[in-house]
Formats: sequence, C-alpha cells, structure tokens
Amino acid sequence: MVDHPGPSADQRVRASDKDRDRAAERLQTAAAEGRIELGELDQRLTEVYGAKTRAELERVGRDLPEPSRTDTLVVKDEPNSRFAMSVFGWFTRTGQWVVPREFTSLSMFGGGEIDLRDARFTGHEIRIRVFALWGYAEVVVPDDVEVEVRGFGLFGVFDRSAVRRKRGAPRVVISGLALFGGVGTKTKAARKAS
Repeated sequence: MVDHPGPSADQRVRASDKDRDRAAERLQTAAAEGRIELGELDQRLTEVYGAKTRAELERVGRDLPEPSRTDTLVVKDEPNSRFAMSVFGWFTRTGQWVVPREFTSLSMFGGGEIDLRDARFTGHEIRIRVFALWGYAEVVVPDDVEVEVRGFGLFGVFDRSAVRRKRGAPRVVISGLALFGGVGTKTKAARKAS
C-alpha cells in the first residue's frame, strides 16, 4: 500500500479573494502565452473561483510553470508613500513597501536610502526622483529589473552603477540632482518571492 501525503497545513488554509485573483492572473497569462486554450481557461477559471482552499488553487495550475519574481513585481495595491525627506537627518524606505509610479526624495544636509529589493511596483515603469543638496541618497535596485539613470551632478556626483538593460522586465528610471552632494545607485540580488 502506497502512502500519499495529504496537503500541508498551508495548503489546507482557506483561499482568500487575493489568492484566487493571483491564480486567475496566472491562468490568463498561460492562455496569452498559448499554454492553454480558451475553453480550458474558462473551465479552470470556474474551478479557481469555486476553490475553497489553497490546495485546490494549486491543483488548477499544477501543470503550469511557476511565476518568476518579476511576474509578481507589479501590483494593483495603493502605494505606501510618494515622498521622503531628510533635513539634517536620515530617511529610509526599505523592506516590503509599494512604490508609486513616481517617487521623490529630498536630502538636504542629510541623507537617505531607497531600497527596492522587497518592494512591489504600481506600474511596469516607475520613476524615482532624487535630490541631494549638500547631502547623500542611495537607491538600491534588484538585479532582475531594467534601470536607467538620468541624474545630474553639479559640484556633486550622480552615480550610474545600477544601469542595466533587461528586456521585458519592470523598469526603474532614476533622475534628479546632486548639488554639493551625492546620489549613489547600486544593484543587489533580488530577494526570493514570497
């Protein structure tokens, strides 16, 4: 007699509307890529919206490739903040946060850090404007996105280390001014999708 393991504790958890929406988006992407036909898409979507547990949702997409981190990077959630400022101080935007399509920071006689490795984006392209006036700010981007840097240093430095081309990936455009200050940009390994 073969023992089949039952669903894990996480799979027995009741599915939320957000879980169902994610599963439906995965199916729609598969249909757009030609992995499943429209008739099968309709049948699977019916199963998704009728699923009660996460295990049932997993079964619906079991033969589809797992989504990559960049597939889940752009979300429809509301951004956490649109602006950061430090005057004779320091600001940080790190961890899990939702970045708006346009985010602006100002460092005056102070500094700050904008870390996008755990962040989610509200659009396929986001713009980060950084102004460092007698201050310093650093932007850390994950290594699986495209980055363009358009900033300018006037008696200061606007670093372009993070520039990278990655076709089809979400895009980050960093612009602004370093006046008697500096703006650093760097790339670090993306954190694993949760």
